[in-house]
Amino acid sequence: MLQSLRLQDFVIVERADIDFAPGFSVLTGETGAGKSILLDALGLILGGRADAGVVREGRARADLTASFRSHPRLDAWLVERELSGDPGTVLLRRVIDADGRSRALVNGQPTTIAVLREISDCLVDVHGQHAAQSLARPSAQRQLLDACAGVQPELGALSEAYERGQAARRSLELAQAGDRASKLEYERLLWQVSELDGLKLGPQEWDELNAAQRRLAHAASLAEGAQAAADALSGADDALTDRLRTISNRLRSLAQIDSRLQEPLDLLESAAIQAEEAASSFAQYADRLDIDPERLAEIEQRIGAVFSASRKFRLAPESIPGALDSMRVRLTELERAQDIGALERQVLETQTRFDELASAVSLRRKSCADRFERGVTELLAQLGMAGAQFTVGIETAPPGPSGIDTVEFGIVQHGSRVPRPIAKVASGGELSRIGLAIAVMAAQDNPVPTLIFDEADAGVGGAVAEVIGAMMRRLGSERQVLCVTHLPQVAACAHQHFKVRLEPSAAGSVSTVSGLDRSSRVEEIARMLGGVAITATTRRHAREMLAQSGQDLPAIRASASPAPAAR
Repeated sequence: MLQSLRLQDFVIVERADIDFAPGFSVLTGETGAGKSILLDALGLILGGRADAGVVREGRARADLTASFRSHPRLDAWLVERELSGDPGTVLLRRVIDADGRSRALVNGQPTTIAVLREISDCLVDVHGQHAAQSLARPSAQRQLLDACAGVQPELGALSEAYERGQAARRSLELAQAGDRASKLEYERLLWQVSELDGLKLGPQEWDELNAAQRRLAHAASLAEGAQAAADALSGADDALTDRLRTISNRLRSLAQIDSRLQEPLDLLESAAIQAEEAASSFAQYADRLDIDPERLAEIEQRIGAVFSASRKFRLAPESIPGALDSMRVRLTELERAQDIGALERQVLETQTRFDELASAVSLRRKSCADRFERGVTELLAQLGMAGAQFTVGIETAPPGPSGIDTVEFGIVQHGSRVPRPIAKVASGGELSRIGLAIAVMAAQDNPVPTLIFDEADAGVGGAVAEVIGAMMRRLGSERQVLCVTHLPQVAACAHQHFKVRLEPSAAGSVSTVSGLDRSSRVEEIARMLGGVAITATTRRHAREMLAQSGQDLPAIRASASPAPAAR
């Protein structure tokens, strides 16, 4: 359930702070005051597309927050994604900067727009201003029936199965057509892999070859230099180690006289030891160094072969092993693509999977269609269309991502037995009533706790408007219902009433929201009944409408006021 809505610098709303209660709530006000803007803000909070145009002119950002009462299934979902907050509450926030960038947060944790949309599916069901007009689209009719049938999870798997089947057929068709480009690529890769396999170049071999070549090519110089270093340190007359020992012996007796000589003496003796060790290592290196012209010739021949392959296939020498692995993978793919039998089996498997899913979804649709027809027909009778029969036609269609059905809503009117498409036989007002009946019927199958109707009652009035109000109030006894309306009959049935006004401010016109008590509701409903001139008669009529609705208003808290003008 929506508990509160906080808006800052959103379009013409400078600041709004609205608390919602359970039951049926309405938003009313003059045209252009910003009633639907509040629902637009909620739509952005729930993951709608945002742009810089929603930020109030002259401000750095729009900041939108909604607090919802959660439920156990959503709480578990949030815990799993490390997005949990206070128990039983989920706080959604959207910040849109003036440059068009936006940020999404759930319980204070940064997240993605996709996550907001997933959460919104568990919290809110929105029926917009143009829902009735969209009923003319076959895809919209099928989606409404699917929502009633509860097949959305199966539709994802069905669409995936269809796409896999299409990909399998394309692969089979290419193979059957003997795709020349694929054959040429296969032959070229087969030759390249054969050539490079013969080279047998290991992953690190190129670096090892170069290091060995450098060492063998300079073996004589390396041995000569190491031996000269060993002789200079300890093997020759007047060697460095002998001179260091002589100096150490002389200083050792002097250090007994002045202890300050002991520290440099220790350093000198350590240097003498290290020089002896270095001389021994140099001598061992010179003795063990392999001067092998034949081995050098072999390595240089191997390097030449690698260079030859590198030029031939236009590859860097060090990249040859990796390129060979990629060629093998692609060669395997092409071999499979030319296996007609395997491709035919894959087509059959994907077709079988699609047929199973499509048949199951079609069966669910047909099973739901009867109940959907009866429910909408009953609601239409309540909405002043007694005698009209709502129909759901399901025909077999070519396979597609949504299955094997086409869905068409129709109406059987007085004096006819043949259903005709609703878009062709319904007037604007009738289409609105049909759309509302379908929305109410669909809401019964949707477990979300909050339903929002944005002027879904457009195009009706009189006794039908009273029925709509009673219908909304009944829905409000089961879950939270929010409705933007121009109809006083609907507004009079609400448990909670908000008025939206457009008022001047130092920074320009701003939209403000206030919760109405009983006396102010009388004035607002009188305005909706009588227009500009509110008379004692319209006030009396408004009081009668409120009395007939049998309301027991809960306490209402809502505030919205212009922020202080910027200095």
